[in-house]
Amino acid sequence: MTDKKGGATMDEEQPEETTKAESDYWRENVRLLVTLMSIWFACSFGAGILLRDWLDQFSIGGYPLGFWFAQQGSIYIFIALIFYYVFKMRKIERKYDLDD
Repeated sequence: MTDKKGGATMDEEQPEETTKAESDYWRENVRLLVTLMSIWFACSFGAGILLRDWLDQFSIGGYPLGFWFAQQGSIYIFIALIFYYVFKMRKIERKYDLDD
C-alpha cells in the first residue's frame, strides 16, 4: 500500500505482530526482572523493616541482623542481583541470538 505521494505507509514499515521469538524473549526478560525485584524487595523492605525486631536476636559483626539488613545488607544483595541479571541476560540473549 502506498500513500498519495507514492511512499510506503506506516503499516508496511512496522509490522503490528511480533514474532514468537520476540515475545518469548520479552516474557523471559520480564519474568527475570520481576523475580529479582521481588527478592530485593523482600530483603530491603521485609528484612530491613518488617522482620527487623525478630532478626535483631541474631548478629553479624556485633550488630543486630535487622539493623545490618536495613543499613548494608539490602545494598549488597542489590549489587549481587545486578551481577546475576547481567549473567542471566547474556544467556537469554545468546538463546535468542541477540548477543553482539
